[in-house]
Amino acid sequence: MKIKKTEFPKESALSREKVIFDYTDSFMGEVLNADGNITTAEIGKAFFSSTPQWGKKMFAFRNSIVKMFGLKTGTDRSKIQDPGDLKLEVGQRVGIFKIFDKTENEIIMGENDKHLDFRVSVLYDKAKRNTGKNSLTISTTVKYHNWMGILYFLPVRPFHQLIVPVMLKKMIIKLEEK
Repeated sequence: MKIKKTEFPKESALSREKVIFDYTDSFMGEVLNADGNITTAEIGKAFFSSTPQWGKKMFAFRNSIVKMFGLKTGTDRSKIQDPGDLKLEVGQRVGIFKIFDKTENEIIMGENDKHLDFRVSVLYDKAKRNTGKNSLTISTTVKYHNWMGILYFLPVRPFHQLIVPVMLKKMIIKLEEK
């Protein structure tokens, strides 16, 4: 399975706001699911259960550092215990993520903090023709509020670009098995 960096999807609800973001990226992979019936809830649950162990350790390390600067860590929010129990409704919090929007084929989550705001879009695009090649795209946007946001994202960016394709691949495997 090939995961590739791609253009920001025009179909994403975030694409209307793309011009105001300081950073954007998108990674896409094909989902071989003949019937194409994958729900937003299934996509969200796959997202929250696809973080690799090394990613969880890095996030825990990140939390231990950023709390000294008064930034949000997500540890005081609802912990992700069983992704199967998640409702993923707009306004719900899952770890550091708040669900901002949900359509029949996209879920948008993220957080607003004093140093930056970020959004993650997970967009499922059914094949236009009956090819069985549907796609799943994870797009990230970041808007800096101050120099602290720029400094924060400087070391985060390379790890972000490593973890997202790994998560996307794991998500696709889960969704193809459903």
